[in-house]
Amino acid sequence: MATTDRDYYELLGVGREASDAEIKSAFRRLARELHPDVSDAPDAQERFREVVEAYEVLSKTETRNLYDRYGHAGLRSGGFQGGHVDFGNLADLFSAFFGDDVMFGGRAGGSRVRGADLAATVEIDLAEAARGVTREVPLEAAVTCTHCGGDGAEPGTEVTTCPTCNGSGRLQQVTRSVFGEFVRTQTCPTCVGSGRRIEQPCTECRGAGRVVEERMLEVVIPPGIHDGQRIRLSGEGHAGLVGGRAGDVYVEIRIRPDERFVREGDDIYATVELTFTQAALGATLTVPTLDGEEELELPPGTQPGEIVVLRGRGMPVLQRRGRGDQRILVNVLVPRHLDDEQRRLLREFEEHADEHTYGKSEGLFDKLKSAFR
Repeated sequence: MATTDRDYYELLGVGREASDAEIKSAFRRLARELHPDVSDAPDAQERFREVVEAYEVLSKTETRNLYDRYGHAGLRSGGFQGGHVDFGNLADLFSAFFGDDVMFGGRAGGSRVRGADLAATVEIDLAEAARGVTREVPLEAAVTCTHCGGDGAEPGTEVTTCPTCNGSGRLQQVTRSVFGEFVRTQTCPTCVGSGRRIEQPCTECRGAGRVVEERMLEVVIPPGIHDGQRIRLSGEGHAGLVGGRAGDVYVEIRIRPDERFVREGDDIYATVELTFTQAALGATLTVPTLDGEEELELPPGTQPGEIVVLRGRGMPVLQRRGRGDQRILVNVLVPRHLDDEQRRLLREFEEHADEHTYGKSEGLFDKLKSAFR
């Protein structure tokens, strides 16, 4: 869950109407100031993590809208998990958030390239979503080549500096105008950003430094997760290039429909059917719950459309304590096909019935009069 309950806009020093560009600019400024590689302040690391978490939320339309409407509680119920930032240095930070062509301190962010993210989908039952479950997900991911250690060169062979970029991995183009100098940085086309020229490529990865590998990834799905929510597994995606940080894996959870229940938030809904005689006389029925079957006692005179609430029998509240409720809708079955004897008995019952039989406190005429007073 989120690691701070402080206002995200306040953390970044922007107003709630701030544009995406203003939010990005504020984050860059604070990140340069607070990153542990730069700041010696005792609380710099904690403040830096709070700022990164704020940017994670406000830089994405979906999470920003959720936060604007419902605050931190909305993020928690929506499955947002912040506070898992692990950047080796400030250059990695700007590369991960803003791309590899970002300039920092007048120099390019370096030749390390962050690995790409992966996406997967897992289908589970509603009962599994209620109790939580662990699943293994098959993935094909690029991993560091063990033969060359990700270097891309055959072990024992020579690696020289790229003559085009002189080992920087970037080419700069300076444009002068009346407004000053503009520096445009792009990846070197000769070495593709590595800054090196490989004389003899690795025989296993053919110089790529990575190979594709099939592997099983274990995903822990927490109790109470909602359909369509995603779980982020940091650093489990494609391996980076030249020591770059690995990408992430985003696992989307799909919950299969359950013929017994309909889910609404943390509550679940079910129906129970009574004959009209059971509704009149009362009955004890067996109903399904997420915890197994349970006996439900319905009193005499139960009406069609009544809702019986089983407190605390719904879905667990995601990443919090407590559970929702189970609400059972009563459906009274009215007979469609009667024989002559059944019709006679019903007519006889109707002749002896009065307002007291149906539990009416006043007649229809009196109700109409009171409604228009």
